[in-house]
Amino acid sequence: MNKNDLISEVANASGLSKNDASSAVESVFDAITKALSGGDEVRLVGFGTFSVAKRKASTGRNPRTGEPMKIKASNQPKFKAGKGLKDAVN
Repeated sequence: MNKNDLISEVANASGLSKNDASSAVESVFDAITKALSGGDEVRLVGFGTFSVAKRKASTGRNPRTGEPMKIKASNQPKFKAGKGLKDAVN
């Protein structure tokens, strides 16, 4: 399923127009992104938790040349599925 499929599903399930469903989906994505950018986590009970994981700087290797290279520290988005989502999939 891609983003357009998700928007179509939301429109069909809620009775909204595709434009309204698109706005709703985009708003949810924007809200999650804004919260994670601010250092918060987003908990959706029964679905899962979005959070930010801090990765330390490390040394890697260039796959083409084999030269060692430094990898900067960074923040990575992380998602942990909740019990409801796990149960629905299994």
